[in-house]
Amino acid sequence: MIEVKENASKLDMGVVKEGRYPLVPFFTLYMILFLYLPLLPHSVHCQCTKTPIIFNFGDSNSDTGGYADGVGLNFAPPNGRTYFHQPARRLSDGRLMIDFLCESLNTDYLTPYLNSLGPNFTNGVNFAIIGSATLPRYVPFSLFVQVSQFLRFRSRSPALMLNGYKDLVGNEDFENALYTIDIGQNDLAASFDNLTYSQVIERIPSFITEIKNAIWNIYEKGGKKFWVHNTGPLGCLPQKLALLARNATELDEHGCLQPLNNAAKTFNAQLRVLCEQLRRELINVTIVYVDIYSIKYDLIANASNYGFESPLMACCGNGGPPYNYNANINCGRTGYTVCHEGSKFISWDGVHYTEAANAIFTSKILSTHYSTPQLSFNFFCNNM
Repeated sequence: MIEVKENASKLDMGVVKEGRYPLVPFFTLYMILFLYLPLLPHSVHCQCTKTPIIFNFGDSNSDTGGYADGVGLNFAPPNGRTYFHQPARRLSDGRLMIDFLCESLNTDYLTPYLNSLGPNFTNGVNFAIIGSATLPRYVPFSLFVQVSQFLRFRSRSPALMLNGYKDLVGNEDFENALYTIDIGQNDLAASFDNLTYSQVIERIPSFITEIKNAIWNIYEKGGKKFWVHNTGPLGCLPQKLALLARNATELDEHGCLQPLNNAAKTFNAQLRVLCEQLRRELINVTIVYVDIYSIKYDLIANASNYGFESPLMACCGNGGPPYNYNANINCGRTGYTVCHEGSKFISWDGVHYTEAANAIFTSKILSTHYSTPQLSFNFFCNNM
């Protein structure tokens, strides 16, 4: 069921109105917690003797407020309705995978690097920004820029702590920290806007090179533990299906665009080779490659087995079935429609995922079944 919000709060022209969306009913919240949180291996934090330190680099899949802090605005309801009960500077109805990861490690949510209002960086920093890509290199907030921000933080934090500053990260913690990277989706998405399939494929090595450079730069400053996500099934996003699906022969058996997914697979294959190469080249370093593509595609292809409905349709958007996506009426803008709370949708707004989907993604990530190499949960801990 889709609920129409004709007079919804707007993000247009920077006008954002909060607090107008009702709180999640207790029963609905209880069912979400009951159904999805048991999937997460909460025992992870029991093996950590020190607070885990995480430095995250990426795009909207893991941005916990960097974009909102950078441009000075929040997102409109119904974003954030499921867990936070209000817009929480994330493009989702609730928590992201990085949030669930922090919960599983019994540590606070990561503070964005651009947060200037009482930030707490004792458990790491989130450099991810909505819309980020590997290229162009010098455009905020590319992966290169994010790593440059980290390098500045790396050089300043220990010195400031010696001068009495708190809520920062000590020198040895940088060596024991977990460095998570989830980027590349926007590179592929933007490439398909004006390039042919073959031209997109030709650009992929340049994206991979930027990720390689990022890992090397962090390694040279003491980074030892890297957690690298590949990119998801781009051709299954309602946005891409609504804008690009023109020929039924381009769709696979689950309704996803094969050219876009094939490009994602090509990107992932090259990223996997990069991780294998860096394991040989870097000394005393662990690099875990996580197959996010298979995790997400499995949920979309077998949605009913997980209790989800309409796997290729956005919960929040405009246009109704089959995709409920309208580039001119995004989630939160006047005229949007939104599924009822408690509905089992995978896509939140046509590009980003719901909290329910993110919970399942995280449970599979932490199972280590989709990771190479498969490591125990002690890998996350700051015990080394």
